[in-house]
Amino acid sequence: MIEDQLLAELAALRAEVHGLRDKVASLELENTTLSDNQLIQLRLIHELKEKAKRSPGKTELSRAEKIEKYLAARPDHKATFETLRGHLGIDKDLLNDAIKALMASSPGRYGIARAPGDKRKRALIMLPK
Repeated sequence: MIEDQLLAELAALRAEVHGLRDKVASLELENTTLSDNQLIQLRLIHELKEKAKRSPGKTELSRAEKIEKYLAARPDHKATFETLRGHLGIDKDLLNDAIKALMASSPGRYGIARAPGDKRKRALIMLPK
């Protein structure tokens, strides 16, 4: 009697262990799939960030053109970053992006110098052709 009871419990335990092994195998497969998907997502995000870094957008190009026209209209062909920010109505980061786009579109045509008087301020200068 006790032997039959022990054998029945042993069989039940073996079935439970077998079920748990199947469940663990299923979870490992799911984990592998999830990690593969995460890797794909990271690669796509990285590609999008790189693509965004490479080419300036329409807004940045438009701002760069406005800066170019503003500097061309000034008699000394230079303006401080603060003046450009006020002229365009944008913050420091957006101005830096526009200036990068401007300098990339016309290499060697523009320079950045310290403003006279206050060495902390910077000015964008249109260099002679």
